[in-house]
Amino acid sequence: MHLPIWQKNILSLAALGALIVTVVSSSLAVAQETRPETNRVPDVIYVPTPQPVVDKMLEMAEVKKGDVVYDLGCGDGRIVVTAAKKYGVKAIGFDIDPQRVREALENVRSNKVEHLVTIKQEDIFKLDLREASVVTLYLLPDLNVRLMPQLAKLKPGSRIVSHDFDMKGAKPVQTHQMTTEGVSEDEHSGSHTLFKWVVPWEPDPPANNPRWPACRLRGST
Repeated sequence: MHLPIWQKNILSLAALGALIVTVVSSSLAVAQETRPETNRVPDVIYVPTPQPVVDKMLEMAEVKKGDVVYDLGCGDGRIVVTAAKKYGVKAIGFDIDPQRVREALENVRSNKVEHLVTIKQEDIFKLDLREASVVTLYLLPDLNVRLMPQLAKLKPGSRIVSHDFDMKGAKPVQTHQMTTEGVSEDEHSGSHTLFKWVVPWEPDPPANNPRWPACRLRGST
């Protein structure tokens, strides 16, 4: 069937309009996922966790069906993606850096776990963490301590696992040492220490914690 030129032009314009609507809608969907709550500079420099360490963190957390995993400072999303693929659980990654959020979203899409994993650009110190039953961290000791009031509100039995850094004032139920070699240059190779706590955690008083701040020993605030 041959159409007049003017009808062909109308069909072409209609197709172009539909394409524009699709592209704009997709862009808006991504923008909603990555819309920043704040423009604050990230608290830490991003260093990816090697995959063997990711696997061990989730193993230590005893992830099981029905768990909800939160990764605070998710980077490229490898922990939440692994949790979804390996354990089939819902997982949410939070990062304040828009570049990391873009990388994490691409990682989620390429691994086809969009039905389980959500990535959000958020300030982790303003989050309500109570939906989580597992929380993973790769921050710094002072940032872990800063998160303690939020983490203390997790449901009893919730697990917290931190890569390399402890949480002063909270006694871990498990500590694990491991070594990774041959990872990429941007990853932290060599020795790793993993810490696990279960909510409510046991206090770690100054006598058992040589790194307890001196101000606490003096009774200062």
